[in-house]
Amino acid sequence: MAEGEASGSEDRKPKSDEARSAFSVPDGVGVEPEATEEDQPTSEFSVPDGLAAVPDVEPEGSAFATPHTYSAAHSPSAYTGAGFPVTRMKDSLWQDRMRTMLRMPVDIRPVPEPSQKIAAETGPAVGRVLDLTLRIGELLLAGGEGAEDVEAAMFAVAHSYGLDRCEPTVTFTLLSITYQPSLVDDPVSANRTVRRRGTDYTRLSAVFRLVNDISAHEVEISLEDAYRRLAEIRRNRHPYPGWMLTAAAGLLAGAASTLVGGGVLVFFAAALGAVLGDRLAWLCAGRGLPEFYQFVVAAMPPAAMGVALKLTEYDVRSSAVITGGLFALLPGRALVAAVQDGLTGYYITASARLLEVMYLFIGIIMGVLVVLYIGLQFGSSPQPEDVLQIDPRPLLQIGASMVLVFTFAILLQQERSTVLFVTLNGGVAWVIYGAMHTTAGIPQVPSTAVAAGLVGLFGQLLSRHRISSALPFITAAIGPLLPGSATYYGLLLIAENRLNEGLGSLTNAAAIALAIAIGVNLGSEMSRLFMRIPGAAGSVKRRAAKRTRGF
Repeated sequence: MAEGEASGSEDRKPKSDEARSAFSVPDGVGVEPEATEEDQPTSEFSVPDGLAAVPDVEPEGSAFATPHTYSAAHSPSAYTGAGFPVTRMKDSLWQDRMRTMLRMPVDIRPVPEPSQKIAAETGPAVGRVLDLTLRIGELLLAGGEGAEDVEAAMFAVAHSYGLDRCEPTVTFTLLSITYQPSLVDDPVSANRTVRRRGTDYTRLSAVFRLVNDISAHEVEISLEDAYRRLAEIRRNRHPYPGWMLTAAAGLLAGAASTLVGGGVLVFFAAALGAVLGDRLAWLCAGRGLPEFYQFVVAAMPPAAMGVALKLTEYDVRSSAVITGGLFALLPGRALVAAVQDGLTGYYITASARLLEVMYLFIGIIMGVLVVLYIGLQFGSSPQPEDVLQIDPRPLLQIGASMVLVFTFAILLQQERSTVLFVTLNGGVAWVIYGAMHTTAGIPQVPSTAVAAGLVGLFGQLLSRHRISSALPFITAAIGPLLPGSATYYGLLLIAENRLNEGLGSLTNAAAIALAIAIGVNLGSEMSRLFMRIPGAAGSVKRRAAKRTRGF
């Protein structure tokens, strides 16, 4: 028994000095089994113990693997980057939602759920979605829509079908879009060239409604349905026949001549000249001549009618005939789009549009100057000062301005339901202009800018009410404000070899045209004060694009 106790005490004694180390495991504490080499972490970026892994996702084996947050399905819904909740975005129209997201960096854009159903197994059909996006953008750009709205529409379509990391790019003739699934996947790019342009605001409004339905969460449109609706939009015939367009061009010129002081004879002479010019332009277009020569030819008949009336013994304002013909040709639509692109930061597209406006304007000048020079050889002695002496006839001028807007809307192929709204918008604009310039004596440029600003304001509000493009409610309404008189006055001075005065008048016409474009854009921006725009939480401010401010 003593031997047993002695043996047990010897076992409890330390066998060496190492047992007395401070790093030895105390008695009663279990020792974990040694980790094998396979259990050791292979990288310092591995998921720490205790951190729950994302379900249904393979663990990341490298620091360069695709992060989980780049998948829309597993993206944290609470992260918004800009400080406003995703549910707030759904309350606004698609134009404002997409503009807000496009002006944010890609890495902090919110990733709400796609508005259209996507197969969970296969994901979005990237190629078909990109093709549909480019086709929709092509119709919008060819119809005269601004680059910012075209980009917003393309982003809305791609985003609605699950392509949340895409970047559309719009120039004057080229559309492109790039989609990158993640930071480590190869990007997919597609582009489309816009070679043919046409004015059909009925088609433009239909495309806007299609984009609105695609981006709406409560409307389900598959890719096949979207392609079918787009094909129907492209096949739809214009709402007005050719003879009605020609008659509308004549009425527009007659109403414009009445607006600048013409009488009954001047009305019919201007209408006849515009009809002949329109038919000649159609003939040149059928022969494949560029648009520059079409404008040269279209400007000649109204000028010839004015010169012919001046050679007769009738005491009429022949200058009003030529001025009325110029109203039907001045490229106000292209000018407004050019200035809008420049003010929103699309300088390449704005430069191309302004160059197009300059070419068309030079074509009009060449056509009129050729006829005026020939008239001078036959003894026609125009009096340029008569162009600026317009007797105020308020009621008649208001009626003429509304007829001008009405016929302009027909020439732009607008929907019949929008013609009345744009006619009233143009009439209000002319009343404001007349009250400021004729009654109050305010200079022409600021009066024009204020009237154009009201056109942009009302046009933008009407477009949001009807979920349509703003162009059908704006372009025709600025028709009475176009600088037809200043343009013709400058041309007469140049024809009489008074170059300095003529160039000064043309510069004044350019200033009026820019005042129209800037006023329309400013009015459109002011309309956002009355609308619910996605912005910071608890605010209705719109996130403006950050500029360099010159440095």
